Amino acid sequence: GYEAGAFTDAKKSKSGILEDADGGTIFLDEIGDMSLNLQAKLVKVVEERKFRRLGGKKDIKVDLLVIAATNKDLREEARNGNFRQDLYHRLNVISFEMPCLRERKEDIPLLTDHFIQFFNSDINKVIKTVPEEIRRAFTAYNWPGNVRELRSTVERAMILSEGE
Repeated sequence: GYEAGAFTDAKKSKSGILEDADGGTIFLDEIGDMSLNLQAKLVKVVEERKFRRLGGKKDIKVDLLVIAATNKDLREEARNGNFRQDLYHRLNVISFEMPCLRERKEDIPLLTDHFIQFFNSDINKVIKTVPEEIRRAFTAYNWPGNVRELRSTVERAMILSEGE
């Protein structure tokens, strides 16, 4: 968010994501890619539950649950100076590791069916079956892009498919 006059086009104040999430949860995806400069600002939010809008002179207090995700080993990133240790320790209250898709091949058919149902509705298709050779190919593939890659592959296949 920002205050009126914080920059040329800031004619009136505007709340930001943190302020809008007050009383709820904020999800920080791919936090391991966040710049060290932004990490420094986030430490204050996570620890003190307050921040300032751009151009602001007073702190705004928020009640937030912070959930963060990354595909990086943040402990190792912190050791190497690529992630702030203080932020790592503040975020690492409860953690769990989600194994990559190639380590849970049994989920591939379930996720494939889920995405088919989703895209049937989203792109107005009526795909009812997936040929067995496609299912075998999906299970044999390593999916380096994990679930996102599977999702986009199913979407592309459905867009290009004809019939059921």
